[in-house]
Amino acid sequence: MDIASHGLWGGVFFGRKNRKTFWQAFIFGVAPDMLSFGIFFVQRIYSRGFDFLSGPPPVSIIPPYVSSMYNTTHSLIIFAAAFFVVWILRKKILAPMLAWGFHIILDIFTHNEKFFPTPFLWPILDYKFDGISWGHPAIWFSNLGLLMLFYLLFWRRKRLLRGLKNQENQV
Repeated sequence: MDIASHGLWGGVFFGRKNRKTFWQAFIFGVAPDMLSFGIFFVQRIYSRGFDFLSGPPPVSIIPPYVSSMYNTTHSLIIFAAAFFVVWILRKKILAPMLAWGFHIILDIFTHNEKFFPTPFLWPILDYKFDGISWGHPAIWFSNLGLLMLFYLLFWRRKRLLRGLKNQENQV
């Protein structure tokens, strides 16, 4: 799935409490891709401009550190360990962090074996599910449509609750 969608899904599902939690969830939603591809992406823009808009780069030119970081940031095992450490240290759940786990779950089904299938059981198993690429029109347009629907419902509910709160204050 594209990085912006990951942030938006994280925000709408795990960051509805307030602006702060929205942005925390958004950041946790994009973090797995930013941490694995971020440096390579910036280097590529600096050296080649925006040629990436024509499609993904050949896997052969992607540095090995990207794969290592991808394995780490896209593992449900690593996510669960980090989530529980944070939970223990804080003595309560950091709900926006669940956007990281949701990112991985979305990627399992929206990445295929041709370009960075999701190593969700790494480092225990090397199994990767061969999903349907997020660039496929059925996935791409479904994703956009569902995001629009969920944000419409989110904003409508927020507006309704704000109206009810104003009515209570007037009584």
